[in-house]
Amino acid sequence: MSSRDIKSAERPEPDPALLGLARYARNYTVRSQLACDTARYCLMDTLACGFQALKYPACRKLLGPVVPGAVMPGGARVPGTSFELEPVQAAFNIGAMIRWLDFNDTWLAAEWGHPSDNLGGILAVADYLARIAVMSGKAPPTVRDVLTAMIKAHEIQGVLALENSFNRVGLDHVLLVRVASTAVVASMLGASEEQVVNAVSNAWIDGGALRTYRHAPNTGSRKSWAAGDATSRAVRLALIALTGEMGYPSALSAKTWGFCDVLFRGKPILLPQPFGTYVMENVLFKISYPAEFHAQTAVEAAMRLHSKVSERLADIERIVIETQEPGVRIIDKVGPLANPADRDHCIQYMVAVPLIFGRLSAADYEDAVAADPRIDALRAKMQVRENPTFTQEYYAADKRYIGNAVQVFFRDGSASERVQVDFPIGHRRRRAEGIPVLVRKFEASVEAHFGAKQAERIKALFAKPKELDALPVNELMAAMVTNGAALASSRP
Repeated sequence: MSSRDIKSAERPEPDPALLGLARYARNYTVRSQLACDTARYCLMDTLACGFQALKYPACRKLLGPVVPGAVMPGGARVPGTSFELEPVQAAFNIGAMIRWLDFNDTWLAAEWGHPSDNLGGILAVADYLARIAVMSGKAPPTVRDVLTAMIKAHEIQGVLALENSFNRVGLDHVLLVRVASTAVVASMLGASEEQVVNAVSNAWIDGGALRTYRHAPNTGSRKSWAAGDATSRAVRLALIALTGEMGYPSALSAKTWGFCDVLFRGKPILLPQPFGTYVMENVLFKISYPAEFHAQTAVEAAMRLHSKVSERLADIERIVIETQEPGVRIIDKVGPLANPADRDHCIQYMVAVPLIFGRLSAADYEDAVAADPRIDALRAKMQVRENPTFTQEYYAADKRYIGNAVQVFFRDGSASERVQVDFPIGHRRRRAEGIPVLVRKFEASVEAHFGAKQAERIKALFAKPKELDALPVNELMAAMVTNGAALASSRP
């Protein structure tokens, strides 16, 4: 028998990626003021997305306990509601709210995703721990602890996304939400290095959700709750690890049976740079439009053209949209669009609405607006092309642009100007312009969801950064509790 036929059962050392994630999540000290300030804005923006989502029955029907009555007085609260739940289900609730409208932050690289999806697990566990601490007479975690956890989860998800493309093997990016949330939440719960490694190994072993719910012909609403599912699963895996349940040290690299061989076509998981605060400092905000991020600048371009073409819609011969390669691959769609989830991942739809109406809001994906025949008439006249320069600048580490250009051609031979936008208002290069808009988005969302007195209290908390950072998490969560009658009436 040759040596290659001998299969050793000796347990290996943990995969370097597992160990690196655990040590970063447990031990790294965040010193970047820029990262902390950006995380605070990210918290505001993410909560705003959740409050806006609560207007939609399709989101509300998924919230609350798994079964009616399975509440947990003294448990983790769900902002904007009266629910108190055990932290696994609270994480699902918060995660689903955050992601429902496709309006929270974004990270674009070889893989893309929305790092603030991790706030579902982070906020649920932080409130749970804070309430336990208060009952025990101990100091509860503060909002600054939440911001630190957000920075670390952003970093893990974003660095893993830099050179590992899960979408190209058909896996959904919420895999990275589960991995990042597991590492960070386990650390928040006080896990040892070994326990974090064990928890994260199980996160990888869970595999990845198929991306089919994001693509025609199966595009559907699961893409709005998939991240809630991922971050809640992370809380469950962290709690399992804390019981002393074992992990799997070569979950990634094991021959034949590991993640890389089974699901990643034999390629290793790459960590191209050390973990730090890079991702939070450079994260992209969706500030103005709830649109898939590869189309954000296309929407801006269409908005600029609205006043020049809206009175000439019948005279349009064709519309040319230039985008990046991922834009062509992910959101170039023809034919009928079945539901709001289908429409907010169609670049043609996201350009048609602002050309016609001069706006794009979450309500514009609903059936009432989609029934306007002018939308599909314009979609039929659109040509979507890759612009190689946009693709190059999309992947360039020093740029990370998300360029789009739109030009309208008329039957009489005339044409609009070609409007090109290289990076959206949520890009780091437009922070000075974007942050005031982000704050207005937050304040408007709070005012629309809460009564006047409670809204003013919430806005006042966020208006004083130093005081907010020092605020116990349980006090912030208490400020965002509402009467549950409206939400309860929406459940089946």
